[in-house]
Amino acid sequence: MRILLADSNHPVLVETLKAAGFECDLFWDKKTDELIRLLPLYDGLVIRSRFRLDKTLLDTCTNMKVIGRVGAGMENIEVAYAESKGIRCVCVPEGNRDAVGEHAMGMLLMLLNHLKKADAEVRHGIWLRAENRGTELAGKTVGIIGYGNMGSAFAKKLSGFDCKVLAYDKYKKGFSTREVKECRMEVLFEEADILSIHLPLTEETTYFVNAEFLRQFKKPIYIINTARGKCVNTADLVNALESKKVLGACLDVLEYESTSFEALSEKEMPLPMRYLIDSERVVVSPHIAGWTHESNFKMSKLIAEKMVRVLT
Repeated sequence: MRILLADSNHPVLVETLKAAGFECDLFWDKKTDELIRLLPLYDGLVIRSRFRLDKTLLDTCTNMKVIGRVGAGMENIEVAYAESKGIRCVCVPEGNRDAVGEHAMGMLLMLLNHLKKADAEVRHGIWLRAENRGTELAGKTVGIIGYGNMGSAFAKKLSGFDCKVLAYDKYKKGFSTREVKECRMEVLFEEADILSIHLPLTEETTYFVNAEFLRQFKKPIYIINTARGKCVNTADLVNALESKKVLGACLDVLEYESTSFEALSEKEMPLPMRYLIDSERVVVSPHIAGWTHESNFKMSKLIAEKMVRVLT
């Protein structure tokens, strides 16, 4: 059987597939249209986010038996249609759960303790102490929406910080532990000081965080988003930051990620994005929460093992 690898990954992925007896073609140097023409020739496909596998492309996968996405989300694959054609689709959210949990923790501590601002000031000889007084996490209530691999990993990282952790998941029940208490969304609206989003991107979760959603929180909150950019309506978030309904935000993902901001002039940049970049109450990173050296290995190893199980 032949596997087409459309994106580069850790070498352990190819090593594992070859050890199981599969032929692997490493084609991450080919253009997307070239790759698409090759799809009918392969039994398996490994991708990250290079192209979207819609119905039209899936119809060309006449010999395909498994698609492995090296990552947690599957929004660039029409999974239901693929599986209706007998193509198994697998991903590896367990491979980068610890990375995401640690990154969310780091961003939150950076925000609460003004580390971005203080670091920049000290590097310019500015020594402001009272102005950079931090806020402790201990005693706060952290609300988690989505209690899968990522949400549960973040809850575990919070367990040593003496804070109360609440979690809501529409599709999962009975998960309360010593680290986290399952709750209704209404309880999060009432009690949360900090909110962390851990949702897949679907029609249901697109702009899940919007003006009406934010209005329902009793207290001003901090927001963390390490899930998908379009889970949050950026313009509504900016309005909430301006009104202090949202005290600060940690954003590893952005609604505008498909745009290359390096190629845009300041005039062309969407105003909400300009606000986020200029704000000292916002910490941003380039969608790297789940992209550590360790997760690169784990995701590559796990996706290969899952594909081997499907194909054998």
